[in-house]
Amino acid sequence: MQQPKIKIEYHRPLSGAFSQEISMLSIVTNYVNEALEELHHVRWPTRQQAIRLSIIVIIFCAITSMVFGIVDFGLSRIVKILLSLTF
Repeated sequence: MQQPKIKIEYHRPLSGAFSQEISMLSIVTNYVNEALEELHHVRWPTRQQAIRLSIIVIIFCAITSMVFGIVDFGLSRIVKILLSLTF
């Protein structure tokens, strides 16, 4: 596995009315270029892995939403019972 190349560049500060805009544009451009370069190093999952992991996530979300729904329903019933006792 290759170590990533670290590039450090020093720029002389610009002077003039547009120095901040140019500097900000170069920062954004540099960020986007580095992000795109990093995306080439990513090991993307295969189609089968993506399908299998998506199914796992959907099942997990369905189960947790059911658990939270049951807990919410139970707590709301308890609150109704407690409120009916006080009035």
